[in-house]
Amino acid sequence: MAPKSNAGKEIGDEAEVLQAVILADSFNKRFRPLTTRKPRCLLPICNAPLLDWTFESLALAGVQEIFVVCRSHPEQIKAKIAESRWSKPGSGIKIVPILTAKETFSPGDAMRDIYTRGLVTGDFVLVMGDLVSNIRIDEVVKVHKERRKTNKDAIMTMVVKESGATHRTRSKADAAVFVLDSESSECLHYQPVMGYPPTKVASVPREILVAHPDVEIRNDFIDCSIDICSVEVPSLFQDNFDYLDIRRDFVHGVLTSDLLMKNIYCYVAKDGYAARVQDTKSYESISKDILSRWAFPLVPDNNHPAGHLYEHRRGNKYIDKDGTVVLARTSTVGNKCLIGSSTEVSDNAQIISSVIGQHCFIGEGAIIDNSYVFSGTTIGPGCVIERSIIGSDVNIKENTHVDKGSLVGDGVVIGPNAHLEAFSRLSKRRERGNTNQEEEEDEYADSEEEEVESAQDSTTINLGDDSNAIVWPPNTSDEDEDEDEDVENNKNQRFMRLGDSASDLAFSDPGSESSDEDSDSSDEDSEFETRLGILPTSSATSLSLDAPDGSSQDAIAEFQNEVRLSLERAFAEGHSVDNASVELKTLRMASNVPLSRVRESVVAAIVDRIQIIEGSGVPQRQEIANVISRWGPLIDKIGGVDAVETISALQAHCASSDRLLLFGQILAALYQDDIVEENDIREWHESPTSQGLGLLPGTRTDNIKKCWEVGSRMIQQFDEQDDDEESGEDEDSDEDSGEDGEEDGEEDDDSEGSEEESD
Repeated sequence: MAPKSNAGKEIGDEAEVLQAVILADSFNKRFRPLTTRKPRCLLPICNAPLLDWTFESLALAGVQEIFVVCRSHPEQIKAKIAESRWSKPGSGIKIVPILTAKETFSPGDAMRDIYTRGLVTGDFVLVMGDLVSNIRIDEVVKVHKERRKTNKDAIMTMVVKESGATHRTRSKADAAVFVLDSESSECLHYQPVMGYPPTKVASVPREILVAHPDVEIRNDFIDCSIDICSVEVPSLFQDNFDYLDIRRDFVHGVLTSDLLMKNIYCYVAKDGYAARVQDTKSYESISKDILSRWAFPLVPDNNHPAGHLYEHRRGNKYIDKDGTVVLARTSTVGNKCLIGSSTEVSDNAQIISSVIGQHCFIGEGAIIDNSYVFSGTTIGPGCVIERSIIGSDVNIKENTHVDKGSLVGDGVVIGPNAHLEAFSRLSKRRERGNTNQEEEEDEYADSEEEEVESAQDSTTINLGDDSNAIVWPPNTSDEDEDEDEDVENNKNQRFMRLGDSASDLAFSDPGSESSDEDSDSSDEDSEFETRLGILPTSSATSLSLDAPDGSSQDAIAEFQNEVRLSLERAFAEGHSVDNASVELKTLRMASNVPLSRVRESVVAAIVDRIQIIEGSGVPQRQEIANVISRWGPLIDKIGGVDAVETISALQAHCASSDRLLLFGQILAALYQDDIVEENDIREWHESPTSQGLGLLPGTRTDNIKKCWEVGSRMIQQFDEQDDDEESGEDEDSDEDSGEDGEEDGEEDDDSEGSEEESD
């Protein structure tokens, strides 16, 4: 009996172990040539390898056993796992690296290998090796297991995050349309959306709408690539060898199969942060999110995955605490910057919204603008690096200019006086006779680099006399490229015509002006969402006002964009008003803009939060009341109370947007919630600005006057109410006096009666 009891206990304990599988390979080439000799999961983000961020995310969720499935550069991954603090005794996590076959070319192949090896014993967490997340995955696992008790066919729960259609961290290349059952969150239909050429129409099967009368069609999700899978999922990959991609093939195949009869659900995360480093655009976005503390507690000064200790300074600056960072007195380190240990920044050097690795040297007068410099790199005097990624141990000599969107591989030497054109890709020329084991194992990388080297034209670009670099073509054809890569290559050819935001390979610039093509793309996105019946998430409109304080329009536009993103996050995740106000105050101090600009942006964001309901009437007023009661107090919590300025900002925004007809109702809601008072409305109404005096004729001026007329009618109502109250008080006083007379008469009668009785 005793051995049987022990065996049962062991099985029970094993069933309670939460397992996770990390697919360390990316199965695409979006970061080439940075990933020719290094896997993407080991690329540093905020000076910690991506894989460490993924370990940290799983550790927060209580995962106890992790299998890291890798094909490319396995020795490097094994070495990094051995160095990780999660591999140390007492960490509570067991990490097992699994080397897959050379024939593993897709996530589907990796899942089939997991099935063959029998790695998982129950429900497990499936993630990619480039995940940064603080979402409580254990809660998702609990929901999944509870659902499995009543529905054994529920084989997968996908974690998605509400973001809005224009969120900077949302990849356009990997976007999708999700059709969900409103009550159960079951995923009824999945359709990938191509970034280029843009998908405008989504097709939803008629039988889904017939069987499920209440559905949600969503195109505003960030797919976190966090999946809670049952043990049957790897076996389904084994049974269907045409399943290559987890979303486009497996999820779509399961949902459209009449034979499998399996269910897949979505878990819509309201709180927390989760995103994948899928391309260079998301690399920049996630780096900025971490530095902006959106991924808290995953921040450099508190829970850095690589174990570094950083000092958090005002403006979200992070300097390594070990005291080895040398900053020259005349150097400038801007907001949202991180500088690793043993790095030296020389005189007059400028670092703007950038991450600098360890053991780097920044020469005199160099400018590092929105770029990411890996460890051991030297930037010479007078160099300019714009919105690029510079690999490890790179030597960029004096007076070299690296234009935006460039990728420079490890060990490259450039300059002096070189000019690297926008979106260039460089790697180090191969050393002849190198017998390094890692290079021998990666024959495919060798053949690819050899092909690039053979196509070099020395007259094409001047990289300096001592340069060891080879230039990669902007569009390298390859039979093994997947569908996403073809899309990326097509977009890469159109960089110069479409602008920065036209491709996920280009870095996004929140403060930059959009080109005509960008606005066309936005129109297409809006048309796409409208045809789906989806109400797109509105963003705060920048007010077309001058900058009387002398601040540059670019700086104000960038600040307003930061406010918009901060409020979008607060709206989506349901932050408290106090927490949202603290973040806005921090942004204001970091950007040094007047309080009026903050108020304008907050008012605009709250107004755009209100949905326009057809037919108006009671439902529209109820929608306005709900939004104002929830977020209206934020207007007065950003650092000062100025109700007249609030009304002016409301007028200016409504006059410049599609919320013109809602001005009166919104103003009434602000009045009902005591955010503005009657005297404030009267004072605003008397000001010349509110009447549109001195403005040039045009539609906006006409709309401002219309808002003023609405204010006139509101003041007229105030006056009528005051007259009614005064007349009511007079009548009450007359009635009171009459009642008093009657009472006196009654008293006299009583007194006379008492006298008669006494007589």
